[in-house]
Amino acid sequence: MTSTINQIVKRDGTVVAYDRDRIGTAIFKAAAAVSEFERPEADRIAQLVEERLLANFGKESTPSVEEIQDLVEETLIMESHAQTARAYIRYRRDRQMERTQRAYQFEATDNIPYKKIYEVLRWNMDHGCDTVDGLNQIIADGQLPDLIAACEDRYDKEVAAGAKVFMEHLPDVRVFFIAGPSSSSKTTTTIKVSEKLAEAGKEFLALNIDHYFFDLDHHPKDEFGDYDYETPHALDLKLIDQHVAELLAGKRIKTPHYDFKTGTRELGVYDMELGKNQILLIDSLHGLFGEMTQSTPDEKKFKLYIETLGQVRNHEGLFMRWADNRLLRRMIRDSWHRNLQPEQTLTHWHYVRRSELRNIIPFIGTVDYLVNSAMPFELPILKDRLFKYFPPAMEKFKDDAKRQDAYVRAKRVYETLKDLTPVSDDSAVPETSLLREFIGGSAYTY
Repeated sequence: MTSTINQIVKRDGTVVAYDRDRIGTAIFKAAAAVSEFERPEADRIAQLVEERLLANFGKESTPSVEEIQDLVEETLIMESHAQTARAYIRYRRDRQMERTQRAYQFEATDNIPYKKIYEVLRWNMDHGCDTVDGLNQIIADGQLPDLIAACEDRYDKEVAAGAKVFMEHLPDVRVFFIAGPSSSSKTTTTIKVSEKLAEAGKEFLALNIDHYFFDLDHHPKDEFGDYDYETPHALDLKLIDQHVAELLAGKRIKTPHYDFKTGTRELGVYDMELGKNQILLIDSLHGLFGEMTQSTPDEKKFKLYIETLGQVRNHEGLFMRWADNRLLRRMIRDSWHRNLQPEQTLTHWHYVRRSELRNIIPFIGTVDYLVNSAMPFELPILKDRLFKYFPPAMEKFKDDAKRQDAYVRAKRVYETLKDLTPVSDDSAVPETSLLREFIGGSAYTY
């Protein structure tokens, strides 16, 4: 039967594109949880659900998520899959409880920077790059270099403004944190902030937190041989806390050295001492995590937070997720910095997101300044380098119950990028661009 359902209504009232594959994936996850059947049967059930939707609601209908889920439960029971039906019902109930809890806690724990997001959206709209169609038109008109220049100018001004706000807190503040989730471009931002401080005659000393990782073999492997090195507890937090406190007290320390290719750390390698007029600069994924510098009073800290607050919509009107933008960046960087294939980064990403949601996002409300590192022009450049990896990943993981997170993620990125014109020529991207941190060719040393 050919589907005539094009859209569905989400719980918040928004209308989005209908996708039978999402129904099949949800059914497969429930079935895998109880080991009742494989992906082909899940897809068959999803087809039956779609047929019942058409029979119940008619052609060109727009059913709600709740109505679809009700039919999934009924169809599973009708097809004698009682165990999967119970698992699916439990899943719905748990998600409902999570939504209810979030509703009660919204005012206290909402860390979404709405004002900043609105500013980003308005900027994108003013420059015609808030949609895939808009980006395609810019590329077709030969105006991508102009967009690149505008994006770089906006970012540089935000970094300069953040450095200025920091300097207004001197001399009380001694530690400048640049924090943010994976591949948000903390390193380039740290360099640019350092340049701004130097221009203002301020001296700084950078503490490289990456050297404080424990040896990789200290961390347990999962069933696929992958390590969770995204958690803050993969770092020697006690030693970081001790060293920061000693530096602020005027003591000389010896920092470790970590080799990412071998996954091993050597203690006491680099001599460091913070001068009386120097600022300690820390670029860290977990700069907002209190345990890292718990011995240092908060009034001595300034926290700049960076995130890819992208606002680009695909043909279905769905905005690209910030984390998906960062995933693309990291897929490239991991290939040359950590000797990982793009597929490995994709399958590891669930560790990244879990740690972000637990150890970074909850503390956004504690930051002193926010910088947007999303560059709309980067998407066609990243697509040219990475798009080829997503169709085979979707095919490989679709029927793998233990890799459904990778399948869903790959499919989502594929759907976002599929209509975007790829760009192979990156010559218009400056050597000082944050994108160079990921694609190479930077004037900076990382």
